[in-house]
Amino acid sequence: MSKKIPRPEGHHIVVPAAVVPATAKVISFLERAFGGKVVDRYDGPDGAVYHAEVMLGDSVVMLGEPQPDHPAMPATLSYYVDDAVAVEATYRRALDAGATSITEPSTQPWGYRSACIADPGGNRWTICAIVEQVSHDEIMRRMQDMPKS
Repeated sequence: MSKKIPRPEGHHIVVPAAVVPATAKVISFLERAFGGKVVDRYDGPDGAVYHAEVMLGDSVVMLGEPQPDHPAMPATLSYYVDDAVAVEATYRRALDAGATSITEPSTQPWGYRSACIADPGGNRWTICAIVEQVSHDEIMRRMQDMPKS
């Protein structure tokens, strides 16, 4: 029992999970928008997705339908892409795959180009790329120029 068994591929120290209605639609969205690959899935006798794991790049996201002892709990996730052009393309692909826009692509004071969307299950995704390395002091200076919310 003391032998360490390695985690499956894509399972890092922390693995994000979301419990959302219409999990099958979210899985389809992840495949179309982000090129996700289902690596594990268990459907219940009622057709609900009890547990699924979708590989996105080098990371797994776990999903499942709400159950009486597991209420709905959408997630907020960041999805990193290579560059600003990929932010734009991924944002458009996500919208085409059924996402709702929260914020259009824009460059942030901390050096990221990002956009936010909501998937069909209500999970919020920030699609982002690092486009500039910015010091802590410069970020703080730039944030002073941001509009007050």
